[in-house]
Amino acid sequence: MSSKEKIAIGCDHAAFQLKEKIKNLLENRGFSIIDFGSPSEDSVDYPDMIHPLAKAVNSGEFERAIIMCGSGIGVSMVANKYQNVRCALCCSEELAKITRQHNDANILAIGARFVEEEVAIKMVNVFLETAFEGGRHQKRVDKIAISQ
Repeated sequence: MSSKEKIAIGCDHAAFQLKEKIKNLLENRGFSIIDFGSPSEDSVDYPDMIHPLAKAVNSGEFERAIIMCGSGIGVSMVANKYQNVRCALCCSEELAKITRQHNDANILAIGARFVEEEVAIKMVNVFLETAFEGGRHQKRVDKIAISQ
């Protein structure tokens, strides 16, 4: 992924601090970041941030996105409601790499209360730097979305 590309990022209040750190890291690497919120640690409902972000990924406005909440579970559930979204909840660098290589995941979900900041940053870097392998994995990825 080119460092000039746009990356969508979003979270709820529980992941605000981690989102800000990841956002700064990506901006320093030259990525253009579009922040869907949360704008603070004030309590919010994660679907309010993740639906607009996932719609933008679904429509092709963004190739990839990073989303977070306390566990990562809620945000990943919302994101995966969209046909062209393949969101993976990861807790290690290896999983972030494999989900790109084998699943062509376009959104990385992180549980801010369960993943150390250093690991989260490494996962983001691996997620953005790893290409989809295609080949035998493509036919499986093609079977993920349900035709409407």
